[in-house]
Amino acid sequence: MAAFAAHGAPAAKAAQWQVFTTAEGAPQRFAARTLDAPRPAGQPLETETAVFVDTRQRYQEVFGFGGAITDATAEVYARLTPQAQREFIKAYFDPREGLGYNVLRTTIHSSDFSSESYTYVKDGDRSLASFSIEHDMKHRVPLLRQSLAASKSYGTGMRVFASPWSAPAWMKTNKNMLQGGSLLPGDRDLWASYIVKFVQAYEKAGIPLWGLSVQNEPMAKQTWESMLYTAEEETRFLGDHLGPALKRAGLGDKKIIVWDHNRDLLPQRAAHILSDPKARPYVWGVGFHWYETWAKGQPMHRNVAAVHAAYPDVPLIMTEATVEKFDPARLQSWANAERYGSEILADLAAGASGWVDWNMLLDMRGGPNHVGNYCFALLHATDDGQLVSTPSYAYMGHFTRYIKPKARRVGATTSRSTLDTVAFRNADGSLAVVVLNKTDAAQRYRLMVDGQEVAVEIPAHAIQTVVR
Repeated sequence: MAAFAAHGAPAAKAAQWQVFTTAEGAPQRFAARTLDAPRPAGQPLETETAVFVDTRQRYQEVFGFGGAITDATAEVYARLTPQAQREFIKAYFDPREGLGYNVLRTTIHSSDFSSESYTYVKDGDRSLASFSIEHDMKHRVPLLRQSLAASKSYGTGMRVFASPWSAPAWMKTNKNMLQGGSLLPGDRDLWASYIVKFVQAYEKAGIPLWGLSVQNEPMAKQTWESMLYTAEEETRFLGDHLGPALKRAGLGDKKIIVWDHNRDLLPQRAAHILSDPKARPYVWGVGFHWYETWAKGQPMHRNVAAVHAAYPDVPLIMTEATVEKFDPARLQSWANAERYGSEILADLAAGASGWVDWNMLLDMRGGPNHVGNYCFALLHATDDGQLVSTPSYAYMGHFTRYIKPKARRVGATTSRSTLDTVAFRNADGSLAVVVLNKTDAAQRYRLMVDGQEVAVEIPAHAIQTVVR
């Protein structure tokens, strides 16, 4: 696929500044150009646009970027042609010509992005003697294995974490995996044991799990698999049940992500759990999603910034994001891509350490999804097994190709609201500056970095990464 072809290496020679550009209507994505030699920075005029980068200002360290291998993703992948399967692996895991993902999310039994609801035990089996991941061995585990092998071959490393959407129906107050409901208080230890068995079974199958989230979207009653926890219930489940169960099983090294829901209630949930002396030792980080705009408001990036300011030692990770309400007519939507660019940039600027997308691959109906909650992915598959790339894939790549794990965010801002920016210093010393233009006009700007500057032009509706 042409969309995945190399457009220049992500790192430049020390004496050069290179810019990689993806613009609406342009024939090439990640189009590379070497900029003129830098000169000593001068005084910008008020009539000019400037991007200011100060590498002496250092902020959070990057954990990584990734996506989710759901049942839907794995089922669609299995229907790809062998060539398209190779393209998928390269597109996501090649750090130079793909996205270089180093984080994967998966689910504990079914989610809405499964062809059916299922669990790993027979109904009512309180002994968990029937526990089996046989369902996942058909599609999901093989794709996870291939992804881990690809990551190893590319030398990028991989962290896999899993999230539950619901406990089995018979452990819940509503006796249904769908439509919310809560975990029965008397089954908290049993559910914790179930999660432990999942970790053990996956590791036996060759999928080492880096971590877990306690619950996907614990405040959302959905038509699909969902389960509710108040802040106090999540705190108690983690501190009194799940954390101790993992520790007893010799799995105390697994990293635990709490919340795993929208930015709107992020400050309240983080404060409640992180202030609890029993739960706090088990917490690695706090996850969040981007769906708070369902209430017709704006994205609440300021809540990410507030939690980062209050708990600077606790990583904040976007754990799920997708454009909903799939429509094949919008498959190449530039607005979808700009949403990705804007949200990733703003979350990173607010203090997020990582950003994990939702389904890595879906079909041309935005599924499979057993309740019809069809969504967009960065890549889709045609009915004859070919891959289709989207502009959102390229916008994601303007971060993931050039900002590497262990990079540190540095000071970056603009003189005009017509451009947005964020910048990172990689561990190898290279600098990556992402600039986003969502306006209808091309803009020329002075990029000023540590006493040097270069002139750059960004087209209308475009994203750039400048690498030095």
